[in-house]
Order: sequence, then structure tokens, then C-alpha cells
Amino acid sequence: MASSFGAAQVLVASNRGPVSYAVADDGSLRSKRGGGGLVSGLSAIGPESGALWVCSALSDGDREAVRRGVGEDGVRMLDIPAGVHADAYNGIANSVLWFVHHMLYQTPLEPVFDAEFRRRWASYETYNRAFAEALAEEAAEGAAVLVQDYHLTLVPGMLRELRPDLRIGHFSHTPWAPPEYFAMLPDDIARQVLRGMLGADRLGFLTRRWADAFTACCERFAGGLGDTRVGVHGLGADADLLRARSHEQDVEERIVALREEIGEGRRTIVRVDRTELSKNIVRGLLAYRQLLDDHPEWRERVVHVAFAYPSRQDLAVYRDYMAEVERVAEEINERYGTPGWRPVLLHLKDDFARSLAAYRLADVALVNPIRDGMNLVAKEVPLVSDTGCALVLSREAGAHEELGEDAITVNPYDVVQTGEALHEALSLGAEERTERCKRLAAAATALPPARWFLDQLEALRA
Repeated sequence: MASSFGAAQVLVASNRGPVSYAVADDGSLRSKRGGGGLVSGLSAIGPESGALWVCSALSDGDREAVRRGVGEDGVRMLDIPAGVHADAYNGIANSVLWFVHHMLYQTPLEPVFDAEFRRRWASYETYNRAFAEALAEEAAEGAAVLVQDYHLTLVPGMLRELRPDLRIGHFSHTPWAPPEYFAMLPDDIARQVLRGMLGADRLGFLTRRWADAFTACCERFAGGLGDTRVGVHGLGADADLLRARSHEQDVEERIVALREEIGEGRRTIVRVDRTELSKNIVRGLLAYRQLLDDHPEWRERVVHVAFAYPSRQDLAVYRDYMAEVERVAEEINERYGTPGWRPVLLHLKDDFARSLAAYRLADVALVNPIRDGMNLVAKEVPLVSDTGCALVLSREAGAHEELGEDAITVNPYDVVQTGEALHEALSLGAEERTERCKRLAAAATALPPARWFLDQLEALRA
């Protein structure tokens, strides 16, 4: 008797998939391939593994590709109604769950869990159910399913009801809120999120701190972990890929342009981030201003190269934050700048080659998030810095668990301390800076993307 199940032996589910589509002027569809740890991981297990990636159609081009039946082998894109996706993605995942786990709420005014929140939550349930049903349909008997991130917290529980034969994992790429903060969610929603995730056989987190916070939430709100296992997999940087890419011609060209902007003989403090509220870019700029106030000897001798790329600009709070980043950077330039020195070089347009050029030129990397699941920039800059860089690192970044010993640690809220840390980093001798950078690079590559993915898969199957 033929099996009624699908054929996929390994399945990944995530909001964003490995490919996206755009409609060209002539009506044809153009595809663009993405990157990242999951893409590397799936390629590592090989085409013979029977792997399938289930993701959401995010753009008009993606939805058109689904309607035309255009797609890549090994990818199933779900045409979830745009309104449902917007409610689930922006209304819940990015405006509620992200804010809870990164502890971003201004609590005198927010959150407010009203009838509109409940309407959006219903869309979040619908969105998660669409993934669960697609995975149930596509998975072979006993297949391994790896569900990704806060967008899909309900999928493991829903999928478990539909397909109890599957091995189900879930991985959180964000921090996890401590119980006191997680308790801001309505009681029934908090339980629903936890029980949804506890439908998995195994849950993965980036650091022990986030895993322990999840466990504490379960003990307080869900009666414990039950039979679900919890593991830690600290995603590392892909050294070979980054080092090779950072020496291609377009990066070399941008190095020339950046050196001209920076000026001869000046030191560099580099940051590369999305303009995400949790990245703490404004306080980073204020700390740099504090450095110039407290240590005027650095004036005209250092430039803050700040790349702050747009993020979630469909949300007003993110547009306002980007405007504040621009305002503070311009204020510093007006206050301290001279005819031959621009203290802050701020770039807002995403350019990966230019980011790698900045990495290579970095004397100091500034990574000061309020809270971050990992932060790969902290791992990437030491890998490609031409002369070895110092790392100023927030104790609230997940990467601090692995890199803290050789970084200069800061409280992300303390701009005076962070200014002093920048001075300390700039003042390190070349030999010490080089040695620290070597140790940072070794720690940063301990679990590269392909190994990170395979470790999770092997642990789930075990």
C-alpha cells in the first residue's frame, strides 16, 4: 500500500526562503538567491537528502511565482494572503514577540493588548497553521522538520497534532525573554506560545542564557518542559566564504573610496548594522561623541564609520529611529567637524561589498546592542580585518558568551563607559590587538553555518 505522506526527508520552515522573485518590465519573473546559515546547511546535506524548504511568499513577485507555478526544486512557497501575512509578521512577530524578547517596550505606554491585538493574533494563528499543514503534507513518514524562529512558534504544536510520527525541532534566532518580562503577554497567549514550541521534540537556542530563560518561562507558565529537550548551538561565521568575498574586486574598489573619505593616517571605529531598535546605534553615536569630549586628543585622528541599513521601514517606530540616527550623526559632524575631517561617515544604503571594505579597514569594531540573540557582525569583523581589530562588545549580545574574554565589554546603556571602552580599544598596542583578534576569529568560527545546521539535525534525529 502506497504511503499517503509526502517525499521530503528533511524539511526547513521559515518566514523567508532561499529565493525571491520580482516581476520584470516585460512581465517575466526574475529570481534572486539568498544566503545565510540555513542555505549553507541545506547545501551541506546534499541534493540526495530529499530536503524541502517551506517558506512564505513575501512580495508581489513571490506571489506571482506561486500563481504561475514557477519555483526551484526543493522549495515550496506559500501564498498566504497579504493581509494575513502583514498582521502575523508586522502586527505580531515584529511588533510584539520581537519587542518582548528584546525587551524594547516603553512600558508606561506600551504594550496595549486590545481587540486589535486579538484580531492580529488570529492572523498569526492562521499563518502558523498554513505552515503546519504544508509541512504535514510534504513530509515523508518519520521525517525531520526544523522550524525557524519567532514567526513560527505555534507550528511545532500544530504539526504534532497533524503528524505525530515526525521528528520536530524549533530554533530561536533571537534572545528569549526572562519570565518577568515574558509575563507581559496575555496569560493565554504566553501559554499558547510556550505550548506551541513544546510540541517539538527538541528546541535550539543560540546561547545557554536564552535556553535557560525559555526553561524558566516554561516552569512558570506551562508546567515545565515535559518531554521536550533543549540544546544550544552558537551560530558561527563562515570564514572561507567571508575571507574570499572580502578580497573581490568590488570590495577593493570600495576600500579605495572609503580610505579617501576617512583621510590619510586616521584610525577607524566601524559599525555595520541594520537600523533595528535593538542594535543601539544612537547610543553608539553618543558614546563616540563622549570619546571626543573626554579625549580630545582623538579629534581629527579617528573616524566613526557607521553603516546603518534600513530595517522594517513599514513600521513608524523604525522610521523615527532611522531619523534619529541621522540627526545625531549630523549633530556630531557639525559640532566637531573641521574642513579636513568629518568625524562620522554615515551610510544608510545597504551595500555588502562596502560593509566588507569597512570590516577590512576596522581598527575597532563597535557592537553594542541592547539585546541580541547572537550578532554575527561581532564574529565577522575580526575574521577579515586587515591589521587586526579590537572589539568593543555589549554584554547583552549573545556573542559575548563566546567572545567576551578577548573583547572589551560594555553596558549598552552606559555611554560614558562605552566612550572609555572606545578609548581603550584605540589605545591598544598593535601586538596585543593582533593577538586578541586572532583569538576572536578562532572563537567566531567554532561552529560555522553548515556544521551548525548539521549539529541540530543530528541531535534531532538522535
